[in-house]
Amino acid sequence: MDTVLLDNFEKTLQSGLIKLCSGAGIKDFEILDCPDVENVWNDSYIKDFISDAVVNFNDYPQSTIAWAGFLGMAVACHWDRDWEIFRNDPYSSYYGERGFDDMDEHILGAVLKFNDADTSRYSSLMSSCAMAALGLIRHEGIEAQTDTGFYILARSYTVLYRVGMSLMLNKLGYRKVLMNR
Repeated sequence: MDTVLLDNFEKTLQSGLIKLCSGAGIKDFEILDCPDVENVWNDSYIKDFISDAVVNFNDYPQSTIAWAGFLGMAVACHWDRDWEIFRNDPYSSYYGERGFDDMDEHILGAVLKFNDADTSRYSSLMSSCAMAALGLIRHEGIEAQTDTGFYILARSYTVLYRVGMSLMLNKLGYRKVLMNR
């Protein structure tokens, strides 16, 4: 596998989504470092999420990519609330009543407890991020049904998860701050 291609795609996507979120009025938006939240994705959720996403991708490509962002928002919210309570929650705890199909609604309502304005704003933003990811995949000429396509989608899900995590941390007031040592 050409990791240089994958790494360059990931950097390009992340850079583009940072600009998209900033352009959408998210003040001081940047991808934040939060190893606790990122490790949940890398160590526990990525395999189950990708299993769900692969089954649904052909019918709902935009949704499967956006859902990774919503999941990042939810885990970041739980990290902020009380990590000891939520740190071992299974991936499936973020499902809605219809499982993966309504994960976004469950996260925005039951987990994040967003009002209508925030629900609309972040739903629209995640949709735009997912469309941008799909646009980049198409622009790069990557075939979805290939090994490269699979790994590009996995990288896209990871970037969206980090974007969602950072959006939620930004909303909660977290910022990168230079510390004097």
